[in-house]
Amino acid sequence: QIRLVESGGGLVQPGGSLRLSCVASGSIFRINTMGWYRQAPGKQRDLVATVTRLGSTNYADSVKGRFAISRDNAKNTVYLQMNSLEPEDTAVYYCNVDETSREGLRNSAWGQGTQVTVSS
Repeated sequence: QIRLVESGGGLVQPGGSLRLSCVASGSIFRINTMGWYRQAPGKQRDLVATVTRLGSTNYADSVKGRFAISRDNAKNTVYLQMNSLEPEDTAVYYCNVDETSREGLRNSAWGQGTQVTVSS
């Protein structure tokens, strides 16, 4: 079973930056797509960004040009560099990993979430 641990959230002023990290551990055979989602109070969980194993990225329109997702396959880690943060970016950010087990089964795992608050 795969376990995800996020870090890097916190309180930042508008225009500031934060870097989120998510480390996958446990029984890992192959990690496919890794990504970040976020959920603001009273709203649904939305895609922020994803990155495939080969490095192809996808971003929500609202974060294009401000956020950058990357991964280190050797460390089973995905990062989210967030720049020019806005109050609208305030949310709980969740790491998501799509994995394939040794038996060939696909599974989607979620982290526990990390709070990002953008406020002056």
